[in-house]
Amino acid sequence: MALLSFERKYRVRGGTLIGGDLFDYWFGPFYVGFFGIIGALFAALGTLLIFYSASRGPTWNPWLISIAPPDISYGLALAPLTKGGDWQIITICALGAFVSWALREVEICRKLGMGYHVPFAFGFAIFAYTSLVVIRPLMLGAWGFGFPYGIFSHLDWVSNTGYQYLHFHYNPAHMIAVTFFFTTTLALSLHGALVLSAVNPPKDSNGVRGEVKSPEYEDAFFRDTIGYSVGTLGIHRVGLFLALSAGFWSAICIIISGPLWTRGWPEWWTWWLNLPIWS
Repeated sequence: MALLSFERKYRVRGGTLIGGDLFDYWFGPFYVGFFGIIGALFAALGTLLIFYSASRGPTWNPWLISIAPPDISYGLALAPLTKGGDWQIITICALGAFVSWALREVEICRKLGMGYHVPFAFGFAIFAYTSLVVIRPLMLGAWGFGFPYGIFSHLDWVSNTGYQYLHFHYNPAHMIAVTFFFTTTLALSLHGALVLSAVNPPKDSNGVRGEVKSPEYEDAFFRDTIGYSVGTLGIHRVGLFLALSAGFWSAICIIISGPLWTRGWPEWWTWWLNLPIWS
């Protein structure tokens, strides 16, 4: 009943960006909207093209299916469908679906009268994907520098790209990204563990579970443990900042590899060894 009550709260007219009342309706519990329809069409077309491209390949093994980008010789031009053109169209469909989903989230936020932090956060994921298949290939001058759509082939691309710069983990932006990823895991695991412990108080001698206490007790636990508590709202803001930072720097680390730095990443650190302090 609580969920149904919440749905009634945002099932109101208005807040749409395009289409107005024409697309302002729900399909079961799901809001549709103009961008919901566009996103579904992009997703369906991209998925069908993936299956069509896979049908021309040597296998239906989902681990081995691979849709490669055009050869580097095509540059930034459109390639024939069987020589990477399918990869280009699938990429357009993916970007269309992702952006449409984000704009659909904007419309839902407008209906709820809330901020745009959800589509804003999703925008960082879109940026990370775009950096791999659009931004970096554009900067390098060929769509062929994008990654192939497949499981093993994608992993091979990641491995080969890493070896191309000798030790990719020496990439400073990669270091920052990994640090943020691990810090996100630490912060939100601490938060989750605290919430689980708070809502599951121990049972008394009669087997009756104790009363769940207010968040002030959780704040007091962290003040006693580490000397400071960021608070119930603050931990979610910290988690959002850490997660978005991880996605942002992971995109930056690949954008600068090739367009801005072409040698092995260990060589980048020679500036540290050449500091006057060491002499």
